[in-house]
Amino acid sequence: MSAQLTSVLFPGRHHLVTRFQVDYLRSLLDGNESDTDGRPLVLAPEAEVVWAVTSATHTGTRRNPVPAHRREALIERVALDADLPSVVAPVPDVPPSPRFATTVLASVQMTTGRTLTPDDTVVACSTPAVAALYAALGFRVAAVEDSHDPAPLRPWDVLEHMVAGDPAWRDLAHPQTVELYDRYRLDDAVRLVHTDPTVGSEGDLTETRDYRTYTAAFDDASDRKWAQVAPHVVPGKVVDLGCAAGGLLERAARDPRLAECDLYGVDVSRHLIAEAEHRQAQGVFENPNVFFAQRNLLRSSVFPPASITTTITVALTHEISSYGDGRADLELLARRIFEHTAPGGVWINSDVLGPDGGDERVVLRLDGPLRTDRPVDMSGWTRQAVHDHITALSPAERFVQFARDLPVLAHTDLEAGPVSPDGEVVLPLRSAMEFLTTRDYTDSWLSECHERFCDMTWDDWRTLLTDVGFEIGVGSGPWTNDWLVEHRLSVGASIRTPSGAPVPWPSTHLLMVARKPH
Repeated sequence: MSAQLTSVLFPGRHHLVTRFQVDYLRSLLDGNESDTDGRPLVLAPEAEVVWAVTSATHTGTRRNPVPAHRREALIERVALDADLPSVVAPVPDVPPSPRFATTVLASVQMTTGRTLTPDDTVVACSTPAVAALYAALGFRVAAVEDSHDPAPLRPWDVLEHMVAGDPAWRDLAHPQTVELYDRYRLDDAVRLVHTDPTVGSEGDLTETRDYRTYTAAFDDASDRKWAQVAPHVVPGKVVDLGCAAGGLLERAARDPRLAECDLYGVDVSRHLIAEAEHRQAQGVFENPNVFFAQRNLLRSSVFPPASITTTITVALTHEISSYGDGRADLELLARRIFEHTAPGGVWINSDVLGPDGGDERVVLRLDGPLRTDRPVDMSGWTRQAVHDHITALSPAERFVQFARDLPVLAHTDLEAGPVSPDGEVVLPLRSAMEFLTTRDYTDSWLSECHERFCDMTWDDWRTLLTDVGFEIGVGSGPWTNDWLVEHRLSVGASIRTPSGAPVPWPSTHLLMVARKPH
């Protein structure tokens, strides 16, 4: 007779629990199931289920749409309702590894004090590759869905039915799953994450961004950016859309005028919101009323109508235009912000700007040498390899690479001629500025080549905002960043007309203070 087992290790992400899973676990505890070798599994009367919730530190993505605390609550409700003796062990998100089973076992030991061994534990797992990792450690495996023919739908299959709007998911999921999803509207949240066309499977606009340098750049500019927008902030409820790691809100939290205000940081990036919340836990925000959320305002409203006095967007709108549907998404953003802005409130937008007369053909002169006019396909390269390759190129060679990467990644045409042996290229002024404002982002080259910096001119913005209903406030206007011109744009480059006359450097940025009328 087989030795009695005291634990059932049930690893999984557990975004929902199905009726079948509960019935199977009950049957397993009652001694009615066998392992993958056909041997009966005999469970002790005091046996319990150890629910290992994997990817517990990862949320807001298609892979993990439900946060760990909701998953834990779901399991506790199901276990109580089904009379399943249970404990829950959160397991951090880790990259795929042959040591995954060991990681889960160590997490269980650290969070529950239970040391699970092949002598006292059976692993309930229907994923063959994962089950094999436990079997290699000597554990017996109960195959759950794979033990039946035909196999019932797994939880992820049921979740995809829910995303597709198929009401059958409610019959397949355990009733406590349905109740919790209804209570917290998790089905809507999961559906938004899964159907978002601009955010990738890992919860960000792009998978090629270097977050270390990206966050550092935002932090370095936060003092300057806050000084620019602070005079126009209307106290009350203040929102920083595209808040990154919270650098701007850190400055806002120090402002005596906003000491009694609620400050909200919203970003689509899971990585950046996690860093902002980490900083909050370290006490960097002087105002205690600072809140962060991972949301995409284009997919659904985040705040109630007429509830926000100030919305700030810094270096955000060009990303929305680039990764979304161009001007149409900017119009949607403007309408959403107008809706949640209180009468007399403002939207303060600081971002890059396309040049007036952007269709005018100019001659861009770039320093050589031009050793090759053949760009390379860097897809699949490591970030460091991309950085090293781009850094080694001369300005003229870097343009050759840019002329290949921008159309592929940002879906736009530079309309540029070939680069001559002496480094001259004829192209629209807008395309010349696209290159010059992008070329120095060597740490995140492929990410930046997804973005278009010059989609909107000042007149475009003014028309868009007034059409929505905003008034253009005092302090608004285009401007040229002279430091950028001197230290970046003009280094190894110049722009002339086809007749040879110098072209003045156009506006590079805008500050727009859009006020909602009383």
